Amino acid sequence: MRRILYFIPFILLLSCAVTKAPKEEFRGVWIATVANIDWPKHPEDDVEKKKKDFIAILDFYKKLNFNAAIVQVRTAGDALYETDLAPWSKYLSGKEGEAPKGFDHPLKWMIEETHKRGMEFHAWLNPYRASVNLDTTALAKSHDFYQHRDWMVKYGGKYYYNPGIPEVRDKFNQIIKELVSNYEVDAIHFDDYFYPYKVEGEVFEDASSFAEYGLPNQTLEDWRRSNVDSLVSDVHKTIKTNKPWVQFGISPFGVWKNKSTDPRGSDTQAGQTTFEDLYADPLLWVQKGWLDYLAPQVYWSLNFPLASHKKITSWWNQATPNTHLYIGNGVYKIKNNSDEAWNKDNEIPKQLKFSRKLEHVNGNIFFSAKSLMGNHEKVNQKLERKFYQLPAKNPGPLNQVKSNIQSPNIESIKKDNGQLELCVSYSDSVPRFINLYLIKGKQRQLLIKEYFSENNDRHCFLAELASKYANKNLAITIIDAYGNESDMQVLNLKTK
Repeated sequence: MRRILYFIPFILLLSCAVTKAPKEEFRGVWIATVANIDWPKHPEDDVEKKKKDFIAILDFYKKLNFNAAIVQVRTAGDALYETDLAPWSKYLSGKEGEAPKGFDHPLKWMIEETHKRGMEFHAWLNPYRASVNLDTTALAKSHDFYQHRDWMVKYGGKYYYNPGIPEVRDKFNQIIKELVSNYEVDAIHFDDYFYPYKVEGEVFEDASSFAEYGLPNQTLEDWRRSNVDSLVSDVHKTIKTNKPWVQFGISPFGVWKNKSTDPRGSDTQAGQTTFEDLYADPLLWVQKGWLDYLAPQVYWSLNFPLASHKKITSWWNQATPNTHLYIGNGVYKIKNNSDEAWNKDNEIPKQLKFSRKLEHVNGNIFFSAKSLMGNHEKVNQKLERKFYQLPAKNPGPLNQVKSNIQSPNIESIKKDNGQLELCVSYSDSVPRFINLYLIKGKQRQLLIKEYFSENNDRHCFLAELASKYANKNLAITIIDAYGNESDMQVLNLKTK
């Protein structure tokens, strides 16, 4: 297939200051659809407004040089895309099981718009939440609550899939296989909801499943953790079997264990923990190589007494050196929390500065998308001027297949009144990004990242060059889906 994919204008406006940001850094934002937290703003908005609002999110974070959107495509046994495995989400259409009127292929559209801006698309799913309340009359008849009632456990005002039933895992793996095979996603992403957060006075009724599937001498707690481990292992295998370059990332609750219950834990006093209450063991998943990245939700302020962001981030930095580690930052708390530290405009900048000092931290993810849009201008200015002034390359998958890849073939290049139009082709391995660099002596500075679709072998883009770059040397490289970068192809624009 040979066709021009996108023509995208870029304005290269760089201030005189030189950022010390890493050349490779994950900069992600969670776009939550459950309860219409971020998008759509209202499920009954017309299609044009829904599209306009989604693009506004992407453009806001593109301006800040973010390079990944983590979009929630499954909230509670539903889907924001057409599938026989789950009903349409009410958060997209207004009524569960009904397709959004006039909005054909919404997930394909979201992925394309994200890629247009040189950003990765990570499909975010909630594996075990089956409903958001006990009103089952609002669920479509195709929902698993009606199709597989025996899979459901009522707990804490919601219904959950029982993680101990093998068929639940099998069904979820079908969902993952379909997503990875049919859509150009760059990653599959889970958040912190495995077994539900504990509710005082309630019991998660899975004793019969434990009696049927538990191993001899295995405790209920260990059995529950083994169920989650099996899910993570199976999903990893499903992804890598179908598209080995697609990444798998999980964002667990920030505290694995408190030191008071395990000397290996963090110096914290969290009321619940990932290992003991949610029955999830991210340390094991990293050890087994099942994840490409881990993104613990460290939503507390730097020096919060019970759970210090500084202490927790340092703990993860030491505990998980063998994976990409991205820190989840709670930007939703700015000027909106009883902890007075969040009243200051420098709380998030200080957290980012601290993360960058740590050897094994490779980036950050903000929750959630709407939190900074139209708000906290001083915070946004600090981010734009001091931290995210220039684009950064995305870390590649952990199972990187290292190889020397060929440079892209330059099919055409035109420069007119400061506009650079470039068309390249590539047919070596699975492509991912075209990078445009400014060459300054022996140094190179990344100016633009263009997404190169795996479904095409030709890509064109249009860039508006600031006058000071009009007669400078530029070069392009290509990065394949495994993170391998080609040699530079220099474009001497003085003669073009």
